[in-house]
Amino acid sequence: MALEPTQASRLRIYIGESSRYQHRALYEAVVAKAREMGLAGATVMRGLEGYGHTHRIHSTNILTLSGDLPLVIEVIDRPARVDQFAAVVADMLDHGLVTVDAVDVRHYGKSTTLPE
Repeated sequence: MALEPTQASRLRIYIGESSRYQHRALYEAVVAKAREMGLAGATVMRGLEGYGHTHRIHSTNILTLSGDLPLVIEVIDRPARVDQFAAVVADMLDHGLVTVDAVDVRHYGKSTTLPE
């Protein structure tokens, strides 16, 4: 059954696993802030390999094992809510990359809309 898409925004935050915010892991602080602000949801994904602003490769390869693997935090919600959250996240980052793009959301299961 095809569901009617809802317009939403996707916020992606690219950071290193060792990034910190107020004495805790940055990714934990970002997810906690998303929940506190009532966003629809947040997911943290660990990368197997990558590099960022330093151009240093971070990898799970045993020969180059890194303690700072790449992470992507993803949040999808209504555009205005994502924009508001992006401004909050900007104050939490000392470095990293943030992207926002438009997405079509199709709900399956019990939920049929994004939270207001």
